[in-house]
Amino acid sequence: MSELVPGGNLPLPEGAVTVRVAGPFDVSALVTDDHGKVGGDADFVFYNQPSAPGARLSGDTLTIDPRRLRAGASRLTVVVSPADPGTPLGRLPAPVLQVTGAGGRPLARFAPARPRQETVLLLAEIYRRGDGWKLRALGQGYADGLAGLARDFGVDVMDDTPTTAVPSVPLTVSGARPAAGPALRSPSGSSPAYPPPPARPAPLPRSPAPAASPDPAAFLTLVNSARSTAGSPPVTLDPRLTDAARGHASAMASADRLGAEGPDGVSVFQRLTATGYAYLTVGEHLVSGPRNPSDFAEYCLSTEQPRRTLHDPAFSHVGLAHATNGRSGDVYWTALWARPLTPAGLTRTADEVVGLTNRERARAGLPPLGVDPVLVRAAQAYSTDMAVRAFYSHTSPEGTQPWDRAAAAGSTRRSIGENIACGQRSAAEVVEGWMNSPGHRANILKPGFTHIGIGFAGGGPAGTYWTQLFGA
Repeated sequence: MSELVPGGNLPLPEGAVTVRVAGPFDVSALVTDDHGKVGGDADFVFYNQPSAPGARLSGDTLTIDPRRLRAGASRLTVVVSPADPGTPLGRLPAPVLQVTGAGGRPLARFAPARPRQETVLLLAEIYRRGDGWKLRALGQGYADGLAGLARDFGVDVMDDTPTTAVPSVPLTVSGARPAAGPALRSPSGSSPAYPPPPARPAPLPRSPAPAASPDPAAFLTLVNSARSTAGSPPVTLDPRLTDAARGHASAMASADRLGAEGPDGVSVFQRLTATGYAYLTVGEHLVSGPRNPSDFAEYCLSTEQPRRTLHDPAFSHVGLAHATNGRSGDVYWTALWARPLTPAGLTRTADEVVGLTNRERARAGLPPLGVDPVLVRAAQAYSTDMAVRAFYSHTSPEGTQPWDRAAAAGSTRRSIGENIACGQRSAAEVVEGWMNSPGHRANILKPGFTHIGIGFAGGGPAGTYWTQLFGA
């Protein structure tokens, strides 16, 4: 069974799967097309309308057969909200998604961070990729209730109460428009793993005037002044980050939708690695609304998680671009932040993972693991393979398993174990995630293991891919 993190995905087997979220929650689903909109009200599956072609809700469990969804459907988004509408999600236990296949075989588990002020959580999505279907963990908060969420997906929702005016603020990927790509993750080294801002923003009023062209020098001055105040070193503009930001802003504008993955199926991280920039850590801001770089920087500094990314001392380079949708007039911004990958940096990151892993073993009274260069070679090759070929699984596309890969690298160890993760932006974050997962924790604390190898690679849909390979 795969333990998913926000942005993590895995291929689904043929046939129906079940998605269950136990606890004091209402589970619902929205069936959408490539444009992120429902085909009609029948595409909203919830307690008062518990079935649609290919999807059936029974209590806390959704049964989904992706290939039986209505014609033109390419995505099903799983949503949870409090069973008691008066109770904020933040006062409830964190929801846990359990996915099973035929015969009740466990496929995946996803436990997102506990929501804050959000009233709805976009928990996961099942989406078409080529001839198959995949599951992606989201964990995106939404603060306008189930009715507001349904409206933004195109459902006609009747409301007997007048709509309350909302102040005009920039729209972020966690706001009114559902993201098409991996959920953003926050800056323990980047802006991608962060949970979305706690309030649902409304878009800025549209203006007939075209968006101002970004002024890189002015933006850089604003950013480095803020970083200096926070005690962080300055960043410099990098043309490769700017090129990737320009491509992603254009992709979002063409689809008129925010998302870490564009309508072409390419993630913002893949756009960056395609420029030849290999990174050790990466972050991004995906925002709609600001009319110029000053407004964009002001927004980033006024909201906690975007501010953490802008201030993050791990970054040394930045790129900024925007594009405007010709029909709606909405302006889409992408800022990319990164530190380049170097051999020394990769070694330092791997050493941090080993050190944190051995600290957990010491707390359990276990001896430390030694670094095995052969396991390092196998782990690094597998992280790179997952990033380059955009998959996430213990089983490679060719069907190889961890022990196969270790043996192919030259290992003669009699026992092999593997932990993988994607999306985390630091050694501390990835080890914490593994320790919070029973299966991964068991590998870290297995008394019989004596050696370890660490792999890390940037790119792919999730942005970062980690491998721990254990041996005895």
